[in-house]
Amino acid sequence: MKAKVRTARVIGWRFYGVLLVLCALSLGLVWHLAGLQVLPGEQRGYEFLQRQGLSRTLRTVPITASRGLITDRHGEPLAVSTPVVSIWAHPEELLSSKDRWAPLTESLGLTPPVLEKKLRRYRGREFVYLRRHLTPEHGDAVLGLAIPGVYGLQEYRRFYPAGEVTAHLVGFTNVDDQGQEGMELGYNQWLTGQPGEREVFKDPRGRIFKIISELSPARDGNDMALSIDLRLQYLAYRELKAAVLAHKAKSGSIVLLDARTGEVLAMVNQPSYNPNDRGEAEPGALRNRAMIDRFEPGSTMKPLTIMAALEAGAVQPETEIDTHPGRLRVGRKTLLDPVNYGIMSVARIVQKSSQVGLTKISLSLPGDSIRDLFSRVGVGEASATGFPGEVSGLLPQYSRWQPIVQANFAFGYGLSVTPLQLARVYSVIANHGVKRPISLLRSPEPTAGTAVVETAIARQVAQMLESVVEPAGTGTRANIPAYQVAGKTGTIHKVGAGGYADDRYISLFAGFAPAEDPRVIAVVVIHEPGSGQYFGGEVAAPVFARLVERSLRLLRVPPTRPVPVKASLTGLSPTNKAGLEARANPAAIIAVEPVT
Repeated sequence: MKAKVRTARVIGWRFYGVLLVLCALSLGLVWHLAGLQVLPGEQRGYEFLQRQGLSRTLRTVPITASRGLITDRHGEPLAVSTPVVSIWAHPEELLSSKDRWAPLTESLGLTPPVLEKKLRRYRGREFVYLRRHLTPEHGDAVLGLAIPGVYGLQEYRRFYPAGEVTAHLVGFTNVDDQGQEGMELGYNQWLTGQPGEREVFKDPRGRIFKIISELSPARDGNDMALSIDLRLQYLAYRELKAAVLAHKAKSGSIVLLDARTGEVLAMVNQPSYNPNDRGEAEPGALRNRAMIDRFEPGSTMKPLTIMAALEAGAVQPETEIDTHPGRLRVGRKTLLDPVNYGIMSVARIVQKSSQVGLTKISLSLPGDSIRDLFSRVGVGEASATGFPGEVSGLLPQYSRWQPIVQANFAFGYGLSVTPLQLARVYSVIANHGVKRPISLLRSPEPTAGTAVVETAIARQVAQMLESVVEPAGTGTRANIPAYQVAGKTGTIHKVGAGGYADDRYISLFAGFAPAEDPRVIAVVVIHEPGSGQYFGGEVAAPVFARLVERSLRLLRVPPTRPVPVKASLTGLSPTNKAGLEARANPAAIIAVEPVT
């Protein structure tokens, strides 16, 4: 009986003991749950767990900003940003899934050894690019493989619709969308956008499954409208490229200015490059020669010397100068004319580009008076357009002018300009003595210029330049049937190792049209033509004529003089008849005759 009672007591004690343990465990579990979900704590508690959870899923990701659009003056796109996908990886994660590399390497154009070498090199990091700037379709296909450690990043890539036609002016960006050349570099801060940020939840594979909030919005870059007219840019590029090829030249440049505003309507160079694929571009092809390369302007400066003489009252357009016998010795050098022109008026000296006549005029003036005029019209002065790397040219100052130095200076040797600076010099003549600022950006209103030469004197020089393209002048091939042209040829010996080279030339033509009321100013520069022709009137003048005539038609400038119809209309098609009749009626040319 006593044994049964003892057994019952043991069983009761065990029962209550187990019950007590269970209650304690339950209370401990409740307390633990309360500590995790209710009670705060730095090392434990719900705040700690929330931070730990968020640290594994909550991320701050950038919102990519687009770079500003670059357009021509009419809104035609020259540089646009297109969305692309860049593939990156977490090296440690991707190395742990080598068995799934085959489709990845095939899609990215890599080999497994190359990928592994790259991942091991950056193993201590959490980010490494695998491929940059894939198309969205290609990038989505790679991400669709769902390979652990492979992620995508949205970026923008610059695209240049006009390609090599506008390459030197617009420039290009690098893989990080930062400007490297041209206006892309010069106005990089203006064009660059400001990235934003947002908070998101990501799954273990790095995929965003919920956007929490936008911390700061992205601000796209500012757009920019250049001054160029893309139609004229294409036209200038085509004419220059054809001339460089036809004359087997080393290089060339063309600058086309709006005479009324100082805006650059076209600026092209040869050789050029494709900014969308620069892999095969030669280093020299990247240079904007129209703003960076300097050269001696030669005979294109002779009208400015005459302008200085007119200012000084030393001569008038009708003043006669004896150039007999066609040569003149200055110091130890003899200056020659092609033939003995005899007695010539000042206007005819410009028309014939007489070295002897101009030298006699220049030596009658103080050397500083010629230099002062050159300085006033912009020689040796950068145009302040904001283009990176633009040079200012060279305009030396002499304390004592030796006669041969002064003579050479008077016809464009011993100083240097860029094609753009030479165009600005001629804009002063075209604007009747007013120098306007040069702009590569579209100007909503014409900028007021500064009068640097008397109007009457500038008009006299402009009239002399009109005679250069007449039958007796040196630039007859720059003549345009429908428009009166004013301009000047130039043929310059290039400087070699031992001085001026006898077989290397620069062919030039600088001018404007219509001469009575100029709308465009053009400078054509062809370096080292190798076809046998090298005179400016043979090489550069025809390019000027074709470019300016078609440019004026595209700008809808009415012809200033009639064009005689020399062909019979009999047997012609209605279209050809209309074209010939339009030439006979200048006012109808633009409406009837399309520009090709």
